[in-house]
Amino acid sequence: MTSPDTPDAAPAPVAPTYTSLLRIPEFTPFFLSSSLQVAASTVGGLALGTLVYEATNSPLLSALSMFGPSLAQVLGATTLLSAADRVPPRGALTAAAGAFAAVMAVLALPSLPTWTVFPLVLALGLVSSVTGGVRWGLLDEILPKGSYLLGRSLLNIVNGLMQITGYAAGGVLVAFLSPRTTLLVSAALYAVAALVTRFGLGARPPRSSGRPSVGETWRTNARLLSSAPRRLTYLGLWIPNGLVVGCEALFVPYAPGHAGLLFAAAALGMLVGDVSTGRLVPARVRGRLATPLLLLLATPYLFFVLRPPVLVAAGCAALASIGFGASLVQQQRLLSLTPDRLTGHALGLHSAGTLALQGLSAALAGGLADLTSPATAITVLAGTSVAVTLILWTADRRHGRRPVAETGERVGVSR
Repeated sequence: MTSPDTPDAAPAPVAPTYTSLLRIPEFTPFFLSSSLQVAASTVGGLALGTLVYEATNSPLLSALSMFGPSLAQVLGATTLLSAADRVPPRGALTAAAGAFAAVMAVLALPSLPTWTVFPLVLALGLVSSVTGGVRWGLLDEILPKGSYLLGRSLLNIVNGLMQITGYAAGGVLVAFLSPRTTLLVSAALYAVAALVTRFGLGARPPRSSGRPSVGETWRTNARLLSSAPRRLTYLGLWIPNGLVVGCEALFVPYAPGHAGLLFAAAALGMLVGDVSTGRLVPARVRGRLATPLLLLLATPYLFFVLRPPVLVAAGCAALASIGFGASLVQQQRLLSLTPDRLTGHALGLHSAGTLALQGLSAALAGGLADLTSPATAITVLAGTSVAVTLILWTADRRHGRRPVAETGERVGVSR
């Protein structure tokens, strides 16, 4: 029994939940805008990949049309990324969504030559290389301290649902209407996302002062990559993930009439992985799951060497995509190793590098498929992903996970 002059114990802090995040005023419009853009990207990507494959019968060009914007992330990450912390977030995100809407509408024009698709989608990739950092840096500002992983988990879950719905709806629209009409649907979704961003988010100043420049981009990139723990984290975020997305880039040529089913199955698996990793797995266990999840991400695709039928292939894709939950663990670690003032740049470098490797892998997958077959190319990329994951795991163990605090930077997830 507590004596009268004994102060009451402070109440235990309440752990954040998905529901509590949705009560944060700015998180809801951020959440809606992100979801709409995922749906737009999903519907538009499937339509564009189908349109280009019908016109060229080339797995390489089809993959590049869907994942080509990711290739431009390399250029953007090395020249424009310093703008991620130096532009007003609301204005930048609104303008980017509007630009995507305009380009999707242009791509739907019936008289547009096929070759013009590629410079347009590459231009979108340049825009995305900056807005990825703006978006995820803003999320870290909106959410309470320490809630970034949970917020990304919720967004990934809904994004997975939007991808499932988007690929299913896109497949129906492409089959019963046309790829060009489906591109107009994508443009409309991007336009709505731009309106939600403009009128739902508050005006915030840039996180850092100074003018963005190529030199500042290079200096900050070099600083972020100079630390071995951060460098290994980046490589783990970029390469295994990118190679597996290269496998997914061949769904259209592997099963031209059922690509929507394969994409939807992969999105379902990603949804399961995000829920499990972000909400169900105890924090004390979560940090040890990155390597096992990365191995799961690639291993099921090795069975494509047997050229499985569509339903079996869909099961492999769903099982593999559970492994995408590894990125939540890796992003948590990246934030813990990054000082506050570089959050946007660091997350932008993660986003741009991930998308760049996805684009490069899609191009590599398409080239291999042109020379061999989609099934063979998928198997080769999956085997390479497994090998890279094991190499990075060995390097991380050898390094001993020395904290970045040795270099004078603060460790701990913060905003």
